[in-house]
Amino acid sequence: MTDESEALAVPARPSATIVMLREANPHPELLLVKRRAGDAFGETYAFPGGVIDKGESAARNFCVGLSSDEANELLKLPHGGLDYYIAVIRELFEETGVLLATDRNGAWACSDALPADLRRRVDKGLMPWSDFLTQQILTLSCDSLHYFAHWETPFSEPKRWTTRFFMAQLPPGQDACHDGHETTDSCWVSASIALERRKAGQMDMPYPTYKTLERMRGFRSIPELFTWAKDQRLAGVEMIRPDFKRCPDQF
Repeated sequence: MTDESEALAVPARPSATIVMLREANPHPELLLVKRRAGDAFGETYAFPGGVIDKGESAARNFCVGLSSDEANELLKLPHGGLDYYIAVIRELFEETGVLLATDRNGAWACSDALPADLRRRVDKGLMPWSDFLTQQILTLSCDSLHYFAHWETPFSEPKRWTTRFFMAQLPPGQDACHDGHETTDSCWVSASIALERRKAGQMDMPYPTYKTLERMRGFRSIPELFTWAKDQRLAGVEMIRPDFKRCPDQF
């Protein structure tokens, strides 16, 4: 029988988020961005990401390293799996300037070399993502993303998301810079230090963010994290929907 709370729940919007990694000593660092006030999770530090746009499918022909069927299998979806990869690469670029794309020679794109207004135009919807990729002659490096988790907002919440979590390594020659609009701050920090700052009241975080940091604490290299992500996929990524009665922290 369908639970009453589930029957009354608003639909969860498909979305994707990404844990960007870079090597550091003694533990890898992760990229966190601060959401602007008034947005969902406003004034909190979280991983870059956002909702799946209707136009994501127009960029499927720009994907390399992963087919639609493979993406569907990885995410256990009947269709549309590749759109999560497309969306999270786009959101990462819009919010941080990091571009998980390669040029015609297979080399990583240099986002700093792009015209300054292109990132803003993509973010504002003035330039469709597929048009941007066509103009810059780029392909999306979908195989650089490692899927490892799936979170969904509780049924009782007025706004809900069903979010796939990925991780990837920062491409050489690139760095992150928050856009100053949707994201008002950004930082590279190890999972342990981020959790210490949260405990000290210096960083507010959504529940899935700090639970993910707890799972990643202790890894000493990015290859170790990628191996862990692969183990999650092989074991079968189970959707996590917190219960506020047992988890009082806000999703």
